[in-house]
Amino acid sequence: MTRLSVEMLAADTVEPITSAGHAQLGIAVLAGIAVIVLLITKFKLHAFLALTIGSLALGAFAGAPLDKAIVSFTTGLGTTVAGVGVLIALGAILGKLLADSGGADQIVDTILARAGGRAMPWAMVLIASVIGLPLFFEVGIVLLIPVVLMVAKRGNYSLMRIGIPALAGLSVMHGLVPPHPGPLVAIDAVKANLGVTLALGVLVAIPTVIIAGPLFSKVAARWVDVPAPERMIPQRPSEELEKRPGFGVTLATILLPVVLMLAKALVDIVVDDPTHLVQRVFDVIGSPLIALLTAVIFGMFTLGRPAGFSKERISRTVEKGLAPIAGILLIVGAGGGFKQTLIDSGVGQMILDISKDWSIPALLLAWLIAVAIRLATGSATVATVSAAGLVAPLAADMSTTHAALLVLAIGAGSLFLSHVNDAGFWLVKEYFGLSVGQNLKTWSVMECIISVVAGGLVLLLSLVI
Repeated sequence: MTRLSVEMLAADTVEPITSAGHAQLGIAVLAGIAVIVLLITKFKLHAFLALTIGSLALGAFAGAPLDKAIVSFTTGLGTTVAGVGVLIALGAILGKLLADSGGADQIVDTILARAGGRAMPWAMVLIASVIGLPLFFEVGIVLLIPVVLMVAKRGNYSLMRIGIPALAGLSVMHGLVPPHPGPLVAIDAVKANLGVTLALGVLVAIPTVIIAGPLFSKVAARWVDVPAPERMIPQRPSEELEKRPGFGVTLATILLPVVLMLAKALVDIVVDDPTHLVQRVFDVIGSPLIALLTAVIFGMFTLGRPAGFSKERISRTVEKGLAPIAGILLIVGAGGGFKQTLIDSGVGQMILDISKDWSIPALLLAWLIAVAIRLATGSATVATVSAAGLVAPLAADMSTTHAALLVLAIGAGSLFLSHVNDAGFWLVKEYFGLSVGQNLKTWSVMECIISVVAGGLVLLLSLVI
């Protein structure tokens, strides 16, 4: 019996914290989500506090004793942080090493030196996709915006022709490809295979980023033709460094965890024997924790030392990398608490019972739920963790590949239509010097394209694998 089967059987033995009927549970879910939406949008409350209050409200509306609702929330929070918290921390450290050492700038400069003219948008989407693998979306924007603005200014390109491909590369990586927090949380919630999800995520990401990036940028440049705002061109991190790591070793460091996780997935498929020595070895070195930890340690030598960092400077860089992720960890953890409250209230079983009579495919249902929460809250992470909690029971009878596709459907839905309630919307607007209308016609439309194209590709893949 697979681990998934054992865990699902174990979950079936857990008594729900409430005996409410489907109607009451449905109202409770809507009320809980409404509380979260109102607190985030109307009262501008931090997502961590909104998710915490919303979880308790859900339990109360479902008729659960408050003490049991608290236990469900704290259990889910602890389990989620234990599952993905360390991975988020390691990813943040690797991203900080990459930025501070000048490694990211080295990759950018090397690719740009070999690209020009019509190839420049394609070079930008490649840069953003590679850089975006270990970095959080916001960090990636801050890192790439100076490059986008300088390239647009020096080459006399339309800002949208260069900026949209870079934003598309970052956004697709953020929503579809682990080890980003959203996909990791969804993988943990539906008990999907990380390696398979990573492989299928990359497969879906490539055509998605091409359509939403270089191809759409031609249209966006006609809709919004603006120059690069000179006031927003800041100093790049590596300008204060006397030396920086080489292109090859930097690229190898970035791709190391991805290669290790993909190798584990390949060995699992080829060997398919948990007792075999080779599979046991790759189960260890290809696990997300070991893969990212290896990349971080490797990066201290391949990124930090070539940049002339002392042991003390590397230690400070690690510390600075960890500081900004406290809020992210709390949001992700609270999202896990909300998910567990949903499950313990019996919402998961309710969705299973109701969906049996629906003709909507499970993957499309997951996408639609994530879209609805994204539109309401503005947060891709909140949309991912909430939708994953709601549709997790649907993965019980799914194959390994379809469970991975369920994760990708959630991720695709979580990216739909960034608008005024999304922090990323304002970040892009201010950096590019756009009006709200211009940002809606470029950034927001691009996010819709990513969501729809990726969602469509996931549904197509589900028909053939």
